[in-house]
This record gives sequence, structure tokens and C-alpha cells, in this order.
Amino acid sequence: MLMKARKTMNAAAHASSKEEGVPVSVRIRERVKAARKRFHANDNIADFIEPGELEKLLDEVSDKMEAVLDSLVIDTENDHNTGDTARRVAKMYVNEVFKGRYVQGPEVTEFPNAEHLNELMIVGPITVRSACSHHFCPVIGKIWIGVMPNEHTNVIGLSKYARLAEWIMGRPQIQEEAVIQLADLIQHKTQPDGLAIVMEASHYCMAWRGVKDMDSKMINSVMRGVFLKDANLRREFLSLIPGRG
Repeated sequence: MLMKARKTMNAAAHASSKEEGVPVSVRIRERVKAARKRFHANDNIADFIEPGELEKLLDEVSDKMEAVLDSLVIDTENDHNTGDTARRVAKMYVNEVFKGRYVQGPEVTEFPNAEHLNELMIVGPITVRSACSHHFCPVIGKIWIGVMPNEHTNVIGLSKYARLAEWIMGRPQIQEEAVIQLADLIQHKTQPDGLAIVMEASHYCMAWRGVKDMDSKMINSVMRGVFLKDANLRREFLSLIPGRG
């Protein structure tokens, strides 16, 4: 019995020491692949990150960002402006602008529709910030959300729409896909008769590089349920959005 326990302990210690030499990003990736899940830029992978690993991931990104600066021939050892840039960029990516990839979704308290509300409700404009997954340049804009509830619709607080939008946008995104992801999430949370989302955003991959057009914006929408079937309701929603009517 004692021999068996020692073998088990030795096997565990061997596995632990072997794992120590493996980058945390590799360990997370292997878990995602084993579960046959996607890990695209705009996917959330929080279920596959174990306690303490996010800080290790931050360290790994810092090291690799330092290598990028080296390859750009920037003297980070003597340049007082870029000495801590690698760490700052890593924190920005992991803890801020791409946080929506690495953390669980926000807590959303849902209430029954006790008063049987069935009138159009619009939330917005919600300011959203993201980054395009093509160039990692900022995408900054506004979102309007229209909900047509029914007696079975779950009611959520107005601020929760903003938190859900922030979670979805806090990943490298393509605007068309981001709006669909947000619509799917709100649809799942509230189960309304109809859902409409309009997003208008400036893309710095056009403004800062490429054609360098500072004035262009992208506007797109998703219409679900009665918003898709009822042209009058769709017009009412669009007419109530300032500047979009």
C-alpha cells in the first residue's frame, strides 16, 4: 500500500515538473483543443483557464512583446520611454481591451416580466470599444438595442446591456460578427419577441493606416423576431435612434 502511494506521489511530482516547462498558453490551448472548442480571436476561453494562470499568461505576453520590440530594433534598455512598454502592452491586452476573452461573462440578474410589458424598449447609445482582429487597431462606436418583450421575457437592468456589450466587444472583433454575438447573448438572456441592434463605429484600421480616412464609419444592424417581420416596428425603432431616423 505504501509503495503504491509513493508511486502515485512520484508520478504526480513528475507530471508537475514536466508541466512547469510548458508555456501556460500551450497548456490552455491543449485544453481547448481537447474539448474540441474554438479559440478564434473573438471567442471566450475563460472555461479553460485555471486559477493563477492569467497572471502567468500576462508574464508570457510581456516576454514575447519584449521580443517584438527587440525585432523592431528599439533599445528598451536605454530608452526611458519604452523600458516598460512590453509589460504595459501585455496588461492592456490581457486585462483591458481583450479581457472579454479571458474572464467569465458578467453576472446578470434576471426578473420575471410581472407587469406583462409588451412595448418597444430602446437602450442606447452604449459606447463600445474594441479592436479589429485584422490589425489590432481600435474600433470605437455606439450601439442601440431595441427589445420587444413578451410576458415570458426576462427583464434585466439597463446597465446590464452595457456590461454584456463590453464583454463581447472586449475581444479582437469584426463588427459584423460582434453584433451577431451580442444579439445571440441578449436573445438567450431575455427571450424577447423581437430584438434589434444597430452599431455605428469608427475603425482606426482605416483612419490610422491604409486609406487614412478619418470620417468613414461603419453602420450595421441585426433584426430578430418581430423586428424582422414587422416593417412598421422596424421603422419605429430606427426613427427613435437619434440621427438614424
